Amino acid sequence: MDREEMLKMDSYMLLSIVNMKLRDEFYSLSSFCENYGIKEEEIINKLSTIGYVYNVDNNQFIYK
Repeated sequence: MDREEMLKMDSYMLLSIVNMKLRDEFYSLSSFCENYGIKEEEIINKLSTIGYVYNVDNNQFIYK
């Protein structure tokens, strides 16, 4: 999965994948983004369109 695939993906599918990766593989959103070559703002903006925000304490996107 690369940056372009992530940005084209259905937002709910992306949410599921990102939260799974944050839970199982990455200690922060910045480490996830660095690994996949995508800017944090791009993920945050895409998931905000469906009402989700990044929660630093839980290291996951949650419904606002």
